[in-house]
Amino acid sequence: MTDELGPRRTRHAVVVGGSLAGLLAARVLSEHAERVTVVERDRFPEQAEPRPGVPQGRHLHVLIEGGQRALDELLPGFMAELAALGAPRVGMPEDMVQWQNGKWFARTPASAHFFSGPRDQLEWLVRERVFADPRIERIEGTEAVGLLGDAARVRGVLLRERGAGAPKEPYPLEADLVVDASGRSTRAADWLKGIGAEAPHEETLDTGLAYSTRLFRSPEPDPAVDALGYYVVPNPGQVYSGVILPLGDGRHVVTLSGLRGDEPPTDEALFEEYARRLPHPVIADWIAKAEPLTPVYGFRRTANVRRRYDRPGRRPAGFLATGDALCAFNPIYGQGMAVAAMSAVALRRALADPRRTPTTRRVQRALLDASRQAWDISAGADKKMPGATGDAAHSGAVDRVTGWYLGRVQQRAAGDPVVGAAFRAALTLTAPLTALFAPAVLRATLFGPVPPTPVAPPLRRPRA
Repeated sequence: MTDELGPRRTRHAVVVGGSLAGLLAARVLSEHAERVTVVERDRFPEQAEPRPGVPQGRHLHVLIEGGQRALDELLPGFMAELAALGAPRVGMPEDMVQWQNGKWFARTPASAHFFSGPRDQLEWLVRERVFADPRIERIEGTEAVGLLGDAARVRGVLLRERGAGAPKEPYPLEADLVVDASGRSTRAADWLKGIGAEAPHEETLDTGLAYSTRLFRSPEPDPAVDALGYYVVPNPGQVYSGVILPLGDGRHVVTLSGLRGDEPPTDEALFEEYARRLPHPVIADWIAKAEPLTPVYGFRRTANVRRRYDRPGRRPAGFLATGDALCAFNPIYGQGMAVAAMSAVALRRALADPRRTPTTRRVQRALLDASRQAWDISAGADKKMPGATGDAAHSGAVDRVTGWYLGRVQQRAAGDPVVGAAFRAALTLTAPLTALFAPAVLRATLFGPVPPTPVAPPLRRPRA
């Protein structure tokens, strides 16, 4: 049977997981399938609130510009709707007090922006838009426990209801295409083995990073401060991180992180004390003045994991992986939501490409390519951290040369607007990494002096 995934072949598509990646994949598939079913373990809340199936939901999330552009392409007008809900828009470096590599960033006019509202607010808005389409239905409180079909082709999923009193026997749901968007903890390897197919090789890189998060009511306004947030960035010589960002309703989210063996506490009394380990007390001092609103929530599963479906193997047609089920990043880099949206755009383009037949392998490769730059950034930075483990932790000669150059870029990004703008464009996934080698950036990086930067936290923008 043909491996084609185009509109002539796909009558029913099933998406396993109502994550952001799953919802957006369903949105795209509705353009090609007669019917799309989203299968979700949880019951979706009616309002914007955390749910168990998003273990990071109570933690810091940012939507960087690559994701903003993708969401507006998939759901026209989405970013205007998100802003109307009060999600803060933060400009970099203008609105932030940022410390990195021993330097405070000059608060020059913003060249990039991100949204820092609650994750559940953004996901609720996506959910409302996606399920407004009558072609997309949902099955809630139900988990996928296997695949239908064989090593040549997937023909659906085995489902089992969850909850007290639910039947324990799984039941089949036939489909022409199954998309795994079940997240970092996907069981797809077992599903594939269950039909005689091969699981993909997993690349891993784990620094042991852990973080703890608490929400605060912001302190009384201080006329000496006009920053929207604070960020202390870790590096191999200074492994602690601290972030403060607004949520849009008078609340701020504060996240502290450290590495294996020196994780931040979930004990409320020790949270501020841990913040004193940062190289400057500005974040700890902010915490001391703010009103705690929640307990401290911890998160420990932060390894970079990439599943190589693009490599040769006995795998069935009609099965794709996307989102964290395909490529999961260290969350500290804030790329996950953007890559979920960008992957859906890649799925749309691959399915609609008039020049190439959208086979399973070709579409899966397009999904992996959509996550490649984020992986290069996240894994590239993490492999330099002390104690990094995993088969992706090895650094070769090319890595060392590239690392030397990027180190010079970072030294200049704090004070040079040209280098800084290119650096932020790459990090926010709006320009390729090759933008860091553009002539003006190359000249400044290789031959220009390291520009001066503030000697103390720049709590206010410089006067014009």
